[in-house]
Amino acid sequence: MTPATQLAAGLATALASEKKSAEVTDWAGRIGWLVGLALFVVLVYWLMREGWKWRGTLQSDLPELPSAPDEPGTARLTTTGRYHGSTTAGQWLDRIVAHGLGTRSRAELTLTDAGLDVRRPGAADFFVPAAQLRGARLDKGIAGKVLTEGGLLVVTWAHGERLIDSGFRSDRAAEHTEWVEAINSMTETKTETSTTEGAER
Repeated sequence: MTPATQLAAGLATALASEKKSAEVTDWAGRIGWLVGLALFVVLVYWLMREGWKWRGTLQSDLPELPSAPDEPGTARLTTTGRYHGSTTAGQWLDRIVAHGLGTRSRAELTLTDAGLDVRRPGAADFFVPAAQLRGARLDKGIAGKVLTEGGLLVVTWAHGERLIDSGFRSDRAAEHTEWVEAINSMTETKTETSTTEGAER
């Protein structure tokens, strides 16, 4: 074998040793992982749905939501924004889901002398009579939603035997303070009136 032939053979051997076979894709393994992940997502969704239904069953004692009166009176304030849900008053993680109160949605709020009217496209409207309003405050969170400090308008109201906190976020957040003042003014006036009537008796 000539030197040239030996050189060629050596180069061929070196090149052959450097060549690596292309990696074979394990399609069965990948499909198995995808199916497993899909089943896990379905299981989590099912558990969340069952938990939601169970919570609704526990809150079945909650009366039907009142509807707005035929003549609610002149609007004091009105705004549009989002309804972020309701919880047991003072327990911002104890979500209330009965009668659609757990459904987030767009909302149009109107405050009149008769109470607070909440219109929700795609979800059940409800009305909080003035006698059931207990106050309002600025807060930063309610079950499933956390905003910056004071970014949430929380209205406290009585329904059946429960005190409820309902969270709203106006499209014009600067209006929140005005809403808090107006609702608290209504509740303070009502309290003063009740106290005066009790004293007269």
